[in-house]
Amino acid sequence: MSSQSPGFLRRFFGGIWSAMNFTRKLVVNLVVLFLVLILIASLAGGDKNVVQEKTTLVLAPRGQIVEQFSGTPTDIALARAMGEEVPETQLRDVLTALDAAATDDNIVQVLLKLDDFTGAGVATLREVGNAIDRFQEKSGKKVIAYGEFMDQAGYYLAARADEVYVHPDGGVLLEGLGRFRNYYRSALDKIGVTMHVFRVGTFKSAVEPYLLDGPSDAAREADTYWLGDLWSVMLEDIAKARPGQDAAKLRAMIDELPQRLAGANGSAAELAIKEKMVDGTMTIDELREHLKKTGAPDDEREDTFRQVALLNYAKQKATPRALAGDQQVGIIVAQGEITGGNQPQGVIGGRSTSELVRKAREDDNIKAIVLRVDSPGGSGFDSELIRRELELARKAGKPVVVSMGDVAASGGYWISMTSDAIYADHTTITGSIGIFGLFPDASQTMDRLGLHTDGTTTTWLAGAIDPRRPLDPRLGETIQTFINHGYTDFIGKVAANRGKTPEEIDTIAQGRVWSGAQALERGLVDQLGGLNEAIAAAAEKAKLSEYKAVYVEKELEGFEAFLAGLSASTAAFMHRQLGMSVLPGWVPHSVREELSNELRFLENWERRPLAAYSHCFCELN
Repeated sequence: MSSQSPGFLRRFFGGIWSAMNFTRKLVVNLVVLFLVLILIASLAGGDKNVVQEKTTLVLAPRGQIVEQFSGTPTDIALARAMGEEVPETQLRDVLTALDAAATDDNIVQVLLKLDDFTGAGVATLREVGNAIDRFQEKSGKKVIAYGEFMDQAGYYLAARADEVYVHPDGGVLLEGLGRFRNYYRSALDKIGVTMHVFRVGTFKSAVEPYLLDGPSDAAREADTYWLGDLWSVMLEDIAKARPGQDAAKLRAMIDELPQRLAGANGSAAELAIKEKMVDGTMTIDELREHLKKTGAPDDEREDTFRQVALLNYAKQKATPRALAGDQQVGIIVAQGEITGGNQPQGVIGGRSTSELVRKAREDDNIKAIVLRVDSPGGSGFDSELIRRELELARKAGKPVVVSMGDVAASGGYWISMTSDAIYADHTTITGSIGIFGLFPDASQTMDRLGLHTDGTTTTWLAGAIDPRRPLDPRLGETIQTFINHGYTDFIGKVAANRGKTPEEIDTIAQGRVWSGAQALERGLVDQLGGLNEAIAAAAEKAKLSEYKAVYVEKELEGFEAFLAGLSASTAAFMHRQLGMSVLPGWVPHSVREELSNELRFLENWERRPLAAYSHCFCELN
């Protein structure tokens, strides 16, 4: 028996090992096969690096236009390879493509195709609109806009085009601007949660959803003021771009939409033609024929026109940082919520964004820094970490210019204030200089569930931070004192950087939100302008006659760099060949975005009651 046991155990464990070894080899081989397929795809279905004559640049933004893709390059590349849509288009790619196409003799026209475009902030729309204007003025080439049905954001861009067409069963819808939030007061009451809020500022409305079931009079007043300014600018821009339009006429059309639509036999396309918003209707096949005549037929497919996609063209024309020379203006993107630690793209990390600023400061080739801010704020502590690094960059002799995008409010303004100049678009949402803290008291919820929390402590503060227990008044007083200090520190730093007294800043702070133009009137920004103007100002301050603008981002290495280099066409080829697809989410994007932002904010609270937040939930819906 004993003589046979070793043979049995050897065979048993040997079988397990063989199975494990086989599995390991299988996994490795599958990974290698996948990489080989990607390599083949990049060769077989890769980009056409040479743009032929009479080519149409197809500017077809997918999803939202953003400053920076959300997620890691690996996530984005793998999503594309799996057939998943990346519902984002980078603003830099749009600007690069349009500016390059203006001087490219092989690009004969631009097709602005808006079927997959889901929107952007007003300031971003104006950046793209200005780039379209530059393209037309510099090149004299046509821009043709097409959409099956154009919403407000799409039409804002389409109005800049020389020709605008919609599908015969489509149309155009202008609806105005609005800001809606979820309010949780009644819901919290039902579950027995009391949200203790500590704040400074009459207009600091970020916390109102936890206190009320609707906006306060002060919040509604402030929102009406800046929303009205943004809407007026949008209407004026459309009227200026589109012959036969004026702001009053556009307002009247919205007010009388039911009657006017009835007068057009219920056809939104006919109404758009009648109101001179579009030049006509076309089906997609008619559009292709039109573009074949104004451009050229495709050499490989006779049924379509010669074209190059936005992403592929922008990739060809972008200047790699390694080839930019020794006279550079470094652009650092600060997009999203401000939170702690190292964060991926689309979120501002106190540590990760600070490291990018430090990297630019220590790079001898970078002579000036442009901080591109698109953020409603977040952690006050992490905002200060970033602000301090920008301060050190200025002390090192490198000018810092801030370019505000759609939103640069609360913490977004905090990281902007220590700079040589602040540029904002007329429609930038900014200000909201204020501080608040939150403490949820769930003791009533515990009682309703028949749960009780008790114990022994050595001081009153031990266990006082536990949300299962009622808020100790002494803790509430402590938190409010901390918040008061944070606000005093905030307005003091703003005053020091803007050449004003804290009292002067207090009158325009109090958590109130302003448009970029309103902020300029109050001395919170220095100039109205976009990213290009901010880059030019930074170069001038650094006394650069010739320079390249480059983005300062986390350097990619190895496999991640390989994936990031894959083009959209390669990813599409992979999807076609492998037949991979995923179902789209059924939850509307706007709802997902709002819930995600608020849940992320509450998650980052991390039960730190002595934490000050400078956040403005002021994005447009």
